[in-house]
Amino acid sequence: MTTEPTAKPTESTPTPPLDEKPFLDARAEAKSRYGRFNLAIIGSSGVGKSSLVNAVFGRDWAKVGTGLPVTRGVQYYHDESLGIWDVEGFEIGSKLSPAVQLRGHLKIISERPANEQISVVWYCVNASSARLQQPEIDMIRELDAQGLPVVLVLTKVDWTKNPITGKRDVAHALKEFVEWLEQPVDERGEPLAIPYERVILTSTTDRHGKGKGHGLGELVAETLALSPENDQDAFRIAQRLNLPWKRELARPVITAAATAAAAAAAVPIPVADAVALAPIQLGMMGRIAAIYDLEMKTMMSAGAIAQLGVQFTGQALARSAFKFIPGAGSVIGASVAFALTVATGEGWMRLCEQVHTGKLDIAKVSESWGDYAPGFLDIIRKMTIEKAAGGAGGGR
Repeated sequence: MTTEPTAKPTESTPTPPLDEKPFLDARAEAKSRYGRFNLAIIGSSGVGKSSLVNAVFGRDWAKVGTGLPVTRGVQYYHDESLGIWDVEGFEIGSKLSPAVQLRGHLKIISERPANEQISVVWYCVNASSARLQQPEIDMIRELDAQGLPVVLVLTKVDWTKNPITGKRDVAHALKEFVEWLEQPVDERGEPLAIPYERVILTSTTDRHGKGKGHGLGELVAETLALSPENDQDAFRIAQRLNLPWKRELARPVITAAATAAAAAAAVPIPVADAVALAPIQLGMMGRIAAIYDLEMKTMMSAGAIAQLGVQFTGQALARSAFKFIPGAGSVIGASVAFALTVATGEGWMRLCEQVHTGKLDIAKVSESWGDYAPGFLDIIRKMTIEKAAGGAGGGR
């Protein structure tokens, strides 16, 4: 009786279908853990609040999700990651003073669920007015009395650029206004308390209506600094301007998944069984999708997510990688499982960034895999070389 040799895995060996549930469950768990960031934006109509939200968060706030008219002068828009309290600014003709109106609005908001409470306030003033009226000062004082940090945002700033130095500047009247804001005094020259945290000059486009504007990076950084610690990750996820923040959140997720994959492969497994790593890797991918604020379930069918998992994880990736790793053999040990998972996470993170920034259509994610595979293989080869040289450490 002769024993037939065990067949080596080949590219033609079919890969069993994967369950997309680990991806979707991990994404939902991450979204729940990170929570929602709630921003209040106060300002008169036409001040540019909607443009500001679109520039910072990449959303048309009228399409953020549910537009809930809480009360006259207040609306709440939200999706999973972002909540916007749109509060009407000072408008002439009301029977109640602006501060009293605002106090009533804030009381209503305070009675809403915990995941709708305000973290930071942007009080918006059109820069062209170059003035802050007493009712607006009263409203800022009311916000401060309620314990809410206020960023005074001057909108629609018209910058000029020096053709020689390249330095940007603003009109003299606006400079004087900003200087007054930094050390405000009343008409008698007495110090005036306006309890905002910082004044930031912004524009969402250049003077020709194009480009990305200016001052938005400062606004994002200040908002993060003022946010309660428990809400900072939610803000990092909701905003669209600072990709390094998202990478900082994603890389520990990759490391944790790689460590779990290494533990799963502590007893080496055949390449043909590498699909066993897929749930770990799919879970990692789901968490990273949450960090990049990608709603994969509505953008892709469950079958497409599962197929994407087949391309990105376990068996298929291992087969592809082993062709580039001299002497890797036909089994996956802890160090290779670690490397494969890091490669998967890094490549998936790069792809998510492309979707997140609008450079890649979500419908083309599956077919774009080939553009990211070389990066995966480079990482795997590097880690394998480090391991052979003793640089990977015995713990993997």
